[in-house]
Amino acid sequence: MLRKTILTVDWLVSRTVAFLCLPLFLICLYATVDAANVYMNANDTSVLKFKPTLEQATAETLHRIAEDAVAWFTIDDTSIDYPLMQGSTNETYLNRDPFGNFSLSGSIFLDSRNSAELTDPYSLVYGHHMDHGAMFGSLDAFYERVYFLRHRTGTLVSAAGQSYELWFFACAKALASEPLVFDPTSSADGNARLLRFLEQNAAVYEPEGVSVTDRIIAFSTCQGADSIERLILFGVLRELPVRAGAR
Repeated sequence: MLRKTILTVDWLVSRTVAFLCLPLFLICLYATVDAANVYMNANDTSVLKFKPTLEQATAETLHRIAEDAVAWFTIDDTSIDYPLMQGSTNETYLNRDPFGNFSLSGSIFLDSRNSAELTDPYSLVYGHHMDHGAMFGSLDAFYERVYFLRHRTGTLVSAAGQSYELWFFACAKALASEPLVFDPTSSADGNARLLRFLEQNAAVYEPEGVSVTDRIIAFSTCQGADSIERLILFGVLRELPVRAGAR
């Protein structure tokens, strides 16, 4: 009788433990699958087939991705090679891929307050900080001076039909509440205050050849899910000659 009671209790305990562990297992499985999906979306290279060349800087070329694609930019010798989107608000592409589908890794996007033609004195670009250097996760390396000095160039082609060289001159960290960095409309009267801020606060500041009349573009990413600090890479846009058939 005692043995039968022990076996019954053992059976009940085993079933109870199994019942309690099943939800935990399912939660862990979901988290694993979700993390894998986020990683795959962040590293999806299928959009590269739509990448225009410097000779193909046209709205028609970029709008094969979506009407909201305003440019394509590349930072030389890095994994950063993406279309630049712009929504009606800064939330539009926060969790959407360039084709408009839901994606936790989102897209690289231009501040909704900026001109889609990148004609403002200061343009601001956002991207998620993803693991393994995906999206803007690789911007961290620019905070180191040696790496920065070896990776100062890139290109950008806009849907407006203009090609640019990117020349990077500073890398800094700032709070998301800093208006000089995160309010692109604050530079409507020029970039003098922004350059003074960078001179005083940037980890790397190499402003040779950069003036207040240059068009500055900044690439910003988070430093952590629970932090309002951002890392920002600053460059200037220098127009390249428009080539025959580019428009």
